Amino acid sequence: MDTTDEEITFDENGYCNHCNKYFELAPKTLRHGQEGSKELTNLIESIKGKGKSKDYDCIIGLSGGVDSTYVAYRVKQLGLRPLAVHFDSGWNSELAVKNIENIVKKLDIDLYTHVCDWDEMRDLQLSYFKAGVINADVPMDHAFLVVLNRIARKKGLKYFITGHNFETEAILPSSWVFGANDSRNLKAIQKRFGTKELKNYPVSGLIEELYTDYIYKLQRIRILNYEPYNKSKVMKFIEKELGWKYYGGKHYESVFTRFYQGYYLVERFGKDKRRAHLSTLICSGQMNRGSALEELKNPAYPNPQLLADDKEYIPKKLSISAKEFDSILSEPTRSHYDFPNNQRIKDNLRKIKKTFL
Repeated sequence: MDTTDEEITFDENGYCNHCNKYFELAPKTLRHGQEGSKELTNLIESIKGKGKSKDYDCIIGLSGGVDSTYVAYRVKQLGLRPLAVHFDSGWNSELAVKNIENIVKKLDIDLYTHVCDWDEMRDLQLSYFKAGVINADVPMDHAFLVVLNRIARKKGLKYFITGHNFETEAILPSSWVFGANDSRNLKAIQKRFGTKELKNYPVSGLIEELYTDYIYKLQRIRILNYEPYNKSKVMKFIEKELGWKYYGGKHYESVFTRFYQGYYLVERFGKDKRRAHLSTLICSGQMNRGSALEELKNPAYPNPQLLADDKEYIPKKLSISAKEFDSILSEPTRSHYDFPNNQRIKDNLRKIKKTFL
């Protein structure tokens, strides 16, 4: 990490706040060893018991990426009966589609795919580009979370086994992201810059979110924190056992996310998410700093031709000219906090939960 994170601080030893936070939280978060194995066994038995009379005992998201693929493998290995949910945002690469088809077939997992209303998704994504806010991935991330939560409630499932994990994803500056579940912010951006009413796009308001978390009590289980999770070893494993194919970058299974992380963030905001991803791998002992710095010398895009293809493909799919798209991306950027949002309410709720629960 470097000062592209404007809020970064360094101690007298040269360690930044992100590294120090990692080492502070690791012993509390990672449940490795005998104690963690016992906790995981008890958790799995509880999930099985509560799902006995149902078609499934848990729900998982399946993007076709490394983490979600390995989660699918692990839950089956542990004897769970998952329902996999995939959100088709209209941006899946052909390789992602093949990976997902292959995974559910080999693991014999039922898959529910929600296909978005493309006209509404396209208009909303354009709104985010026009707004010039940093998290242009919100339209896809918000919808996926809403769809998954609603299916879980509909099926009576209390456990969402997520692929988010500490050893590869712990570090990410707060100023580089914005909560995808903030529907107030999403609606405000669409109202100002959009041309369509979101009739079919799945939006979850604060009330629905609070119901899911505090009344329905959907539990989000980060199963990968219960055992050592080495990214490179897992990739080799799923390639061999499941026929999985690599996309060339983290979250690059989506053409949109590939463009967002590899070009939009880098060129419009000067933020390279690889710094955060590689820093986490250094802290978890999966990479040394010299190798990470060498990797950062390479462009964020897998190759120049792919970037040229995507820069032509993306505006065409969004139904605007390349010239108009370039003009939008050259406009001044804004903060998510320039628009109405629920962050203060969410922060207060987190403080209350931490104090009393």
